[in-house]
Amino acid sequence: MEYRFLGNTGLKVSALSLGAWVTMGEQIDVEASYKIMAAAYENGVNFFDNAEAYAEGEAEIVMGKVIKKAGWKRSDLVLSTKIFWGGNGPNDKGLSRKHIIEGTLAALERLQTKYVDLIFCHRPDLHTPIEETVRAMNYVVNAGMAFYWGTSEWSAEQIREAYEIARREHLIPPVMEQPQYNMLHRERMEKEYLSVFQDYKFGTTIWSPLASGILSGKYDNGIPKDSRLSMDKYGWLLDRYGKTDAFVKAKNLGVIAKELEISMPQLALAWCLKNPNVSTVITGASKAEQVVENMKSLDAVGKLSTEVMQRIEGVLQNKPTPVDDWREK
Repeated sequence: MEYRFLGNTGLKVSALSLGAWVTMGEQIDVEASYKIMAAAYENGVNFFDNAEAYAEGEAEIVMGKVIKKAGWKRSDLVLSTKIFWGGNGPNDKGLSRKHIIEGTLAALERLQTKYVDLIFCHRPDLHTPIEETVRAMNYVVNAGMAFYWGTSEWSAEQIREAYEIARREHLIPPVMEQPQYNMLHRERMEKEYLSVFQDYKFGTTIWSPLASGILSGKYDNGIPKDSRLSMDKYGWLLDRYGKTDAFVKAKNLGVIAKELEISMPQLALAWCLKNPNVSTVITGASKAEQVVENMKSLDAVGKLSTEVMQRIEGVLQNKPTPVDDWREK
């Protein structure tokens, strides 16, 4: 396993990590989750990602039970949660001081841990002043409930505002962002966030590296009945990708993967790992075998030569155009 610093911090996270979204507490139970997390841990994964919204909190409960059952040393793990969607009450959502603190305490109880290493603002809250959120996160870190805080799917402008408020008020600033990033979704990571990486050296814990399975190759011959895209609750994914040429691109990328003698998921994960601004790639799995296969993408990185990367760009045809540096204007 390769370990990378999380941005400008001294914390090291495994280049490949494991997330609970969609699977834990929803598709798989404690026993299956134990096998998957154990396979990841045995392959050097130290970062396990979660959120209060995943399976309405059940994912955190499952992960907490797995960690307790495994008996792993807490300091060997990097655990995260994300706060925003905590329930149906008027104050159970968003990034108010009330929900951030109460949501964090509830998440820690479900995870059966005294602290998480990373805590994210799961989405920007347009109804709460950013300064209130920054002050609340500063409290969470100072109280020992989390070690580092960051954002997820915030705009570069919102991140910059939060960071500058923290510096101005002598508070703890955000240090990482959790954005979607994959071969089909590149604009934010490769263009919008460039100034954030340059100015603040932000770390990233990227999600959906397989574009919700589009880049796994399993949809090359249609949508299987038991797949995520066949479920009504994930119909938005089909709306997003079904109206584009994503499936055609995935099939053509599969040809390149076959020539390199690697799987399509390994190609997609290795491509993400090539980006120097990626601290860790969050993978998902419903079977331990998938974890083992995903880990092989670390070896596949070396196969992505300049020539291969150019071939991939030829298939994708979506490389973001450079943006002028605003500081030079």
